[in-house]
Amino acid sequence: METPIENNELALTEVNPETQPNKRRKKKSIVWEHFTIETVGAGCRRACCKQCKQSFAYSTGSKVAGTSHLKRHIAKGTCTLILRNQEKNQLSPYSAPSKMGGAGSASEPPKRRYRTSSLMSFPFDQDRCRHEIARMIIMHDYPLHMVEHPGFVAFVQNLQPRFDMVSFNTVQGDCVATYLREKQSLMKFIEGSPGRICLTLDLWTSRQSVGYVFLTGHFIDMDWKLHRRILNVVMEPCSDSETAFSHAVAVCLSDWSLENKLFSITLNQPLGEIGIEYLRAQLSIKNPLLLNGQFLVGNCVARTLSSMALDVFGAGRETIKKIRDSVKYVKTSESHEEKFLELKQQLQVPSTKSLFLDDQNQWNTTYEMLVAASELKEVFSCLDTSDPDYKEAPSFDDWKLVETLCTFLKLFYDAANWLTSTTTIPTTNTFYHEMWKIQTELARAATSEDPFISNLSKPMQVKVDKYWKDCGLVLAIAVAMDPRFKMKLVEFSFPKIYGDEAASAYIRVVDEGLHELFLEYVALPLPLTPTYVDEGNPGIMKAEDHSEGGGGSGGLPSSYGLSDFDMYIMETSTQQMKSELDQYLEESVLPRVQEFDLLGWWKLNKLKYPTLSKMARDILSIPVSSVAVESIFDTVGKEMDEYRSSLRPETLEALICAKDWLQYGSSPPEMSNALVKMEF
Repeated sequence: METPIENNELALTEVNPETQPNKRRKKKSIVWEHFTIETVGAGCRRACCKQCKQSFAYSTGSKVAGTSHLKRHIAKGTCTLILRNQEKNQLSPYSAPSKMGGAGSASEPPKRRYRTSSLMSFPFDQDRCRHEIARMIIMHDYPLHMVEHPGFVAFVQNLQPRFDMVSFNTVQGDCVATYLREKQSLMKFIEGSPGRICLTLDLWTSRQSVGYVFLTGHFIDMDWKLHRRILNVVMEPCSDSETAFSHAVAVCLSDWSLENKLFSITLNQPLGEIGIEYLRAQLSIKNPLLLNGQFLVGNCVARTLSSMALDVFGAGRETIKKIRDSVKYVKTSESHEEKFLELKQQLQVPSTKSLFLDDQNQWNTTYEMLVAASELKEVFSCLDTSDPDYKEAPSFDDWKLVETLCTFLKLFYDAANWLTSTTTIPTTNTFYHEMWKIQTELARAATSEDPFISNLSKPMQVKVDKYWKDCGLVLAIAVAMDPRFKMKLVEFSFPKIYGDEAASAYIRVVDEGLHELFLEYVALPLPLTPTYVDEGNPGIMKAEDHSEGGGGSGGLPSSYGLSDFDMYIMETSTQQMKSELDQYLEESVLPRVQEFDLLGWWKLNKLKYPTLSKMARDILSIPVSSVAVESIFDTVGKEMDEYRSSLRPETLEALICAKDWLQYGSSPPEMSNALVKMEF
């Protein structure tokens, strides 16, 4: 027996009785829980709201009106009775009616629902909506003024009429509140990290001649995972002054209480002797400088690589322009590109690369353009003879020069690619291999009989030697912390870099520096701290776990007479702890496995090498690059756009830092109740 139309379980697929199919289709839309279908005339039916009895068009003849207008009636709150029930039940206009409520719910049997995802029940929360708008603006770099744009206002009002629109000042305060909440969480995370922290400084300019220093912290946490977080964006009115960087560092250390935890600083531009002395003098007051501060200031390797790439481009400027014009000729015309692909197929060129125009502010795109064009040079030569409009095709000598340029560029390109990973942050030891390879290849090129290659390599060799002089000790000690290489790789590679006679002196410098640094870690206070206990020494009791008069089994009955015990242990154990480094170096190196987890190895061996592991933790967290991943290949400095420059410095810092932090997960919004609301 068929169910009546009013019960909305079945529906006819056609209105005309003569064309009705034998099968009937079930109504799956949730709107039929709110509407019935009534016949008002021959071939004319209307949908009637169960609550307010208002009727809407449904079908006339063979035309069916659909259900969108019916959804709007119940979803937007235009039905007064549904809206009244929603307000009573604290549900949003998108909420489905309660199973126990509504007319006839006591007598009607429960109905099967087919699609309810778009109308699920949830309470409307104005504060939660504001929180999500702030997150959206932060995560996608939307302008704060967008909340006052008429189009956005109309969209939100149609989406949720009960939402009270926010102003520019309100959303600015919400964004800063989000930043403060995330900052509290990050600060606790950094405080719980047992090692030191390394900073990178990246200077941005602006059209207003005001500088912005981005300070990013690098540290290894309790679980031996390397982290990178933007900590501050400090506005410097006189960014070219010698004290600009030291002031920015001081702000960061004070803001995050890192005065005694700083290990190294990596800059994206050379700093004069006066500027370095400012840094040393300021930091040495509260921050112990290990190894006489030789790790304090380092140069950004990404800037060094970009500078050398520009040297290569300068040497082949005219040829590169010819290649770029040829690629432009093909890519800017659909007919030209079709002709080019046709010739490629006819010539059976095996290259799988596609032509594309480069971005001259990103040197990797120029290199990739040259590589792709070089592999398709036969097609360009054929195009020159078959297309009279194609002029100034690269000559044989031009393509030969491109190959030479790409040989140099590939060295820098492969090295820079180590820095572009978005999933894992490379540890310091990784770059020893790359810089050793670059230095060796440039030294070989400098002795080439080809004057072009020799002359091109010499200025780049000077830049690599400068970087190696400033950062070589850090890289060498870092690679010694890799159990696959230890000091063996230094002993093997230095003769190739410096020659057999001079290499022994440089190897001795690294070895002495390694041992001196280890002794400084030995002299640090013994790690009888809660952090050390939590990190994997469960046999050591926390200081707060036993009182002065405690007498439990295994506990310390009293601290009487033990005030100098820690110093005695340190003095009598010096020789034993010193041999920890020698024991590590004398053991055989591990097999060279490509997917080797260096930090994971130190995590497993921290009990075997308690002091050396602490040194390794700090050494391996030193960053070799100070710029963001997306800026590794930049050929020009970063410039703050006009909109961001117009914001308050505090707001700008909040937006940039919070965006960086939110990509790693966010704190629960309930924490915002404990914060003071920001008013602007």
